[in-house]
Amino acid sequence: MKKKKVILILVCVILFVLISVKVMQNTLIDNVNSITVSNPDIAKIADGTYGGEYSVTPVYVKVEVLVIGHEITNIKIIEHENGLGKKAKKIIDDVIGEQSLEVDAVSGATVSSKCIIKAIENALQSENHKNNFKERNSL
Repeated sequence: MKKKKVILILVCVILFVLISVKVMQNTLIDNVNSITVSNPDIAKIADGTYGGEYSVTPVYVKVEVLVIGHEITNIKIIEHENGLGKKAKKIIDDVIGEQSLEVDAVSGATVSSKCIIKAIENALQSENHKNNFKERNSL
């Protein structure tokens, strides 16, 4: 009898964990799907270094974007809390090559890819010139 109770409790705990993980996964998917990115007009952006950041739990990204001659010439990832999305960092090469934020996410690292792109977009907003990062807690 005692063994059956232990098994029943164990099954209940496992079910609770599985349901919790599914709810968190669905919330993350909803948050990622709600990210919208607009392509900034690089021709209107003055030369300089721009700082931006973006976060969707559990991913946080902070970038510096260098603009020279109305082109994105370098993107440096300052901080990337990425969970499993480390390989998304290669998306910066796509952004520089295309001179556009309209690039495909890295397969298997969609959340980090979208956060990196959104951080770049945020950097290229004029109020972020000279690395004026917002406080992380205000995201």
